[in-house]
Order: sequence, then C-alpha cells, then structure tokens
Amino acid sequence: QVQLVESGGGLVQPGGSLRLSCVASGTGFSVNYVAWYRQAPGKEREWVAGISTGSIANYAGSVKGRFTVSRDNAKNTIYLQMNSLRTEDTAVYYCNADVRPQYSPRDMTYWGNGTLVTVSS
Repeated sequence: QVQLVESGGGLVQPGGSLRLSCVASGTGFSVNYVAWYRQAPGKEREWVAGISTGSIANYAGSVKGRFTVSRDNAKNTIYLQMNSLRTEDTAVYYCNADVRPQYSPRDMTYWGNGTLVTVSS
C-alpha cells in the first residue's frame, strides 16, 4: 500500500512564492515518474509538471519559467517550487506518481488528496 501526501499550500499574494511537497510512504515499492496536476474552480484538471527517475523535468507552457519540479529519491519526496504566482494559478494541486509495487510486473498510478493554493491580494 502506498500513500501520497501533499503539503505547502496556502494563501499568497500575486508575485509571491510557495513550495509544495509530496511524500510517498509505505513499504515495498519504488517511485518512477511523478507529476503535479491542478484543478481550478470550474475547470478541468490539468497537468502542470513532471519529473522522471533521472530528474528530467518538463512543464506546461503556462508555468514554464516560473515553476520548478524536483525530487529527492532517498526521501521519496517531490517538490514544486512556485514563483511569480498569478491569480490564475489558484487551484487544488495534486501529486500523481507511477509506482512499482514489490513483486508487481507493472506500475500503478496513485493520487494524493491535494493541497489548496490561493493567489489573491
């Protein structure tokens, strides 16, 4: 069994910064590709950023140059550093991970429950 728990959300002014964390916990697994998604009120969930096991990162065009995703494999933790935040970044941010359980021939996808980021003056 694997759990993903996000943290770091909150209220921030436009132009400010936040750092989100996602910790994968449990036993008998390894974490492969990890991504951040977000869902704003009244909108569909969208992909924000992802990072491979080799720490190769990619980003949605709307956040490129402002957000940075990273990972600490020893701690089973990924991060999303968000700078120059805009009101349109307001959303619930979710961690999504492709996880290989011990003895499993394939990856399984896990979601966290999300953390709310509100960008407002």
